Amino acid sequence: MKPHPFLIQHSHVPLASAMQRRRKLLALSALLCLGAVAGMPKATHAQDVWPSKPLRLIVPFTPGGVTDTSGRLIAESLGKRLGQQIVVDNKPGASGNIGTALAKSAPADGYTLVLGFDGTMVINPHVFSKLPFDTAKDFAPVGKIGDATLVLVANPGVPVKGLADVIALSKTQPGGLSFGTSGTGGTPHIAGELLKIRTGANLTHVPYKGGGQAMTDVLGGTIPLVYTAVAGAHGHIKSGKLKAIAVSSAQRTSALPDVPTFVESGVADFVVNSWVGLLAPVGTPAAVITRLNTELNAVLNDAAVREKLRVMGIEPTPGTAEQYRDEIKRDLDRYGAVVKAAGISIE
Repeated sequence: MKPHPFLIQHSHVPLASAMQRRRKLLALSALLCLGAVAGMPKATHAQDVWPSKPLRLIVPFTPGGVTDTSGRLIAESLGKRLGQQIVVDNKPGASGNIGTALAKSAPADGYTLVLGFDGTMVINPHVFSKLPFDTAKDFAPVGKIGDATLVLVANPGVPVKGLADVIALSKTQPGGLSFGTSGTGGTPHIAGELLKIRTGANLTHVPYKGGGQAMTDVLGGTIPLVYTAVAGAHGHIKSGKLKAIAVSSAQRTSALPDVPTFVESGVADFVVNSWVGLLAPVGTPAAVITRLNTELNAVLNDAAVREKLRVMGIEPTPGTAEQYRDEIKRDLDRYGAVVKAAGISIE
């Protein structure tokens, strides 16, 4: 028997209609999904492939100095590991404050770094009455590059052999025994003031507008003592044109193995190194900081880079971002106490 025409119409038309509606719903869902993906913020994709463009390293000093040279070495080597060029941008002025403030104001997107120098980051906050940045609040530490050992040197005509002689001689000078540095508020100045506090030495600070002139005057006998980085005095010490009194590192430096440390010379807990490191604007993604720290440590563990830094007088110090942050905090506290006790200030 043939099916009744009404039954055929009644059973098949609704089924076909339902299938059509289902196809339309599936098509609409697909379009909505595609639209959602297309409308996702571009920043999410950009962050996934960081770095997708060159980075900028702000160096807050003029080209040519040890700080600038070390920054350029790190920028070149780190850029190779990241697969992007790191462009060095020198922004000198106000003891490093101008360039550092520019870095503070840069977007926290992982594409701007600043070369941090201890004089700028942990001494200037106590020395300057007004500062356009807050070291602890405005920056995310990436990692320390290394320590530059300081050395106290004397003109060969000064009748001293070691630190005890310097202290004894200073106490016989009514106006104090003069020591020169590269300028007021720098790490060498702080080291000299700390030496006075710890030993009672009668020392008088003579600030210069740079380490070069201070070195010229101590070589010529115009000033008896100069506190400076080992790199700037090494050649003169080796040639006998200057006498090295003591180095400020925890252990003797390989550059001057015969020169004792201040601790060995009788000043307990006297370690004052000048350090350099990398920082980023606060808010830079944690994943970016981690990647930068990992690659920086790889650079610092490279034998060729380590040797080049040591020639500059910088001992490489690979470590974590957290370790660098802790050191910055410690130095902010201890140098603040020295600056206050010595009455150092710059308007």
